[in-house]
Amino acid sequence: MGLNVAVLANLKKNAPHYDGMPADRWDDLDSDITINAITAALASRGHRATFLEGNLSLVETLPRLKPDICFNICEGHWGDSRESHVPAILEMLRIPYTASGVLTLALTLDKPMTKRVLAFHGLPTPAFQVFERADEPRDPDLTFPLFVKPSREGTGMGVSGDSVVRTEAELRERLAEQIGRYRQPILVERFIRGREVTVGVVGNLTMPVAWRVPENEQAARVFQGLRFLPALEVDFSKYPDSEGGVYTNRMKTEWAHDFHLFCPAPLDLALLERLHWLTAAVFRVTGCVDVARVDFRLDADDGDKPYILEVNPLPGLYPGLSDLVLEADAAGIPYDELINAIFDAACARHGLSAK
Repeated sequence: MGLNVAVLANLKKNAPHYDGMPADRWDDLDSDITINAITAALASRGHRATFLEGNLSLVETLPRLKPDICFNICEGHWGDSRESHVPAILEMLRIPYTASGVLTLALTLDKPMTKRVLAFHGLPTPAFQVFERADEPRDPDLTFPLFVKPSREGTGMGVSGDSVVRTEAELRERLAEQIGRYRQPILVERFIRGREVTVGVVGNLTMPVAWRVPENEQAARVFQGLRFLPALEVDFSKYPDSEGGVYTNRMKTEWAHDFHLFCPAPLDLALLERLHWLTAAVFRVTGCVDVARVDFRLDADDGDKPYILEVNPLPGLYPGLSDLVLEADAAGIPYDELINAIFDAACARHGLSAK
């Protein structure tokens, strides 16, 4: 007999609207297609899956439904830590859920805070500065070209070909535009010229695990318990010069159905193994569980040295389109199997039987 599962998400069609809202405000929210696919995947294993909108109504709807566990992909609507709101409600109600917890979701939504954690652990991430005003002095060590993006958005929101700036005037113009549009601090980091690769992973680390770059380069990199999906690389050569060689919001939304990629990415074995270890280390130090996706740039000016851009502990699950789904497909893993692998990892972590 299967489990009683509440599938929690925020649908674009249910999202609030307000005056002055940016056109891309809800680009990271989900559609009925994703929800129907997840519920069907869970039902294929005998579970009873019910969708609930992830908002304050959960305080009333969840006690009535009495789920054994929730499959959570809620992005949230308001606040600096919006992805952590529903998990916080679930913990107060003492209901288990899939994927990362309150602290991890609050941390990783804030890109500068994530980069501070990575830097503390000696993990390679581009040098950066956070601007709250367009006229703040730039750190002289932060040299052009630079990359400008909002601190707390997903789905490439605020990222376009204009995000790469090469002069002081371009930097100030871009800062003013993004601060005005998104009303949040703006992250400016050294632009890494080169390939962009993302690595998805399902499962949970077992001890002992990676957490810091070993001083001894020959030391073993430990990442037992994780299932690495084939690395995905964006084929920038197939996109207009207007996109500036970066993975833009336009590519992730407007052109999502005509996406150009390499998966598996053409990487030599040594580089792929390093990306796997770095992915495991990021997974560890940010506290991810069950599933995540880590994004990298490979520095063309330094022998394809990988730099960590960010980690997404709630990667998109749109069937046939989301990066994690495409990576699973390249590994021969059907959508239903991917969803249930995430679900099974969470059930094992919570001591539930998913059979």
